[in-house]
Amino acid sequence: MHDSLNDEELLRYSRQILLSQIDIDGQLRLKNSRALIVGLGGLGSPVALYLAAAGVGELHLADFDTVDLTNLQRQIAHDTASIGQSKVDSMRARLLAINPHLALQAHRTALDVDSMAAAVAAVDLVLDCSDNFGTREAVNAACVAAGKPLVSGAAIRLEGQLSVFDPRQPTSPCYHCLYGHGSEAELTCSEAGVVGPLVGLVGSLQALEALKLLAGFGEPLVGRLLLIDALGSRFRELRVKRDPACAVCGPHP
Repeated sequence: MHDSLNDEELLRYSRQILLSQIDIDGQLRLKNSRALIVGLGGLGSPVALYLAAAGVGELHLADFDTVDLTNLQRQIAHDTASIGQSKVDSMRARLLAINPHLALQAHRTALDVDSMAAAVAAVDLVLDCSDNFGTREAVNAACVAAGKPLVSGAAIRLEGQLSVFDPRQPTSPCYHCLYGHGSEAELTCSEAGVVGPLVGLVGSLQALEALKLLAGFGEPLVGRLLLIDALGSRFRELRVKRDPACAVCGPHP
């Protein structure tokens, strides 16, 4: 645990420290925080870039995929030179170029039940930036079991969603409370398409929610689902309640 910020850190994060809601104490909390980012694509790119720049001390990066030419329209952490490279390695180089003080942990293979549980247990907060329902369900189950807050984002076509699930709060729903068993007709961006700035917007909001939770300021999106209509530039918020019979966070998981 770090108990102070050095002179370079005070300067690097000075614009953040100026905020009374963060100040030096909040910045120190960020320095001592660990976050797991599951998925380093369209959502994971702005999430990782902003958390690294903001001074979150340790980032755990999870993605088994490699950079493809079709990714570059929206996955802004990667570039043409990194095509064919592991997304974890591409992201690692980008983040250290922004902030050499970072500690980084790499997960380059798909996480199974045991490795997911270990990865979640090793951090303070998890950001789900994946693109499929199965991974989201697995991440949620691990977060509920470990009592770790989960910042969940999704974007497809011209629509985005964002919420925070915090099992430390007795009234907080989990991902399964909201989405149940998912949809048999679930589409991915490779099938349905997506506009780049939309995933950038959702990912940036995920990073903001993570900073609020880790530094301890503001009102996180717990019990609320933010819906984004990129076509009409409209935001809508729905209240989400915990399902008392939920198969994941209920009394009989």
